[in-house]
Amino acid sequence: MSDGSRLRKVAGAAGTAVGLLAMGAAAGAIAERRLVDRPRRPRRPLDAPLGALRGTPVTVRTADGVDLHVEVDEARAAAPTVIFVHGYALNLDCWHYQRLALRGYRRTVFYDQRSHGRSGRSERELSTIEQLGEDLLQVIETVAPEGPLVLVGHSMGGMTIMALAHAHPEIFTDRVVAVSLISTSAGDLGAVRLGLPGLPGRAALRLTPGVVATLARAPRLVESGRRAGSDLGYLLTARYAFGGAVDSALVDFTDQMLAGTPVSVVADFFPDFAVYEQYDALKALYDIHTLVVCGTRDAITPVQHSRKLRELLPSAELCELEGAGHMVILERADEVNRALADLLRRADAEAHQ
Repeated sequence: MSDGSRLRKVAGAAGTAVGLLAMGAAAGAIAERRLVDRPRRPRRPLDAPLGALRGTPVTVRTADGVDLHVEVDEARAAAPTVIFVHGYALNLDCWHYQRLALRGYRRTVFYDQRSHGRSGRSERELSTIEQLGEDLLQVIETVAPEGPLVLVGHSMGGMTIMALAHAHPEIFTDRVVAVSLISTSAGDLGAVRLGLPGLPGRAALRLTPGVVATLARAPRLVESGRRAGSDLGYLLTARYAFGGAVDSALVDFTDQMLAGTPVSVVADFFPDFAVYEQYDALKALYDIHTLVVCGTRDAITPVQHSRKLRELLPSAELCELEGAGHMVILERADEVNRALADLLRRADAEAHQ
């Protein structure tokens, strides 16, 4: 193998690692150097191929001129509009199983966050969770300007909802009747060790920002290397996105979303996680039906973060899924969907009072 090929493989593995909510999975690239024999586990029946669901497209223009790609699934039933907000380095397709479960029964809205998926690219200065909260407000005002709302966020999507609550608490008083915060956190992300104990965990905290900054200066090399290092990328995705062995189609699907997010976008958003804190925002959710969901083996936003959300939110229900990882919405879709269905029943009762 030539030196250039080796460099592309290393860059690709690191790029995938950074994309895994970065999330410091670069440290995993050091530990996960074994060759790949991808397991082919029994697949769950698919009513539609992963990522193939499409709705009515709407373009939402933000105040700074970024076009957000939004899709709306209409339904006849008069019920709260449910808006789904995806996480870091993913796109709206990550909600495949939740969308499939609610299609035709609920009016649902899915969108790609700025710089992700099919949405337009943001300036680096506005690649912040605070700005994502303002984007969510713009989506609401454009595609759901009236009526009750249910907001569902995964990972950075949950942080987006909390940013909205901090900046615009009146929306949660007047319109939001229920919220689900999945695999997310209200702060203290700098203490996350990515499942690595002791010294390796502390090293990951120190090294990851530098790795992100370095890779961002060579985006072409990283994107080329991602393709060359796809096997290692698969291993990292399986290790950090899921809690245990899952259908390889889910790993491939997640890996594709991560690889589809440019490393420069990953680098633009990454510094904001170190300073992110939204504990005060939780006040706006005190009297709202809230569902907190997390896998007990989540290495990105560990279950302790969800337990803290439950402690700080008197109205919240905590659903811990034993053995599940960060991509719990795919890994344990049936259980997540049941918990969401119960939340929506309570939201219906609230909306009709």
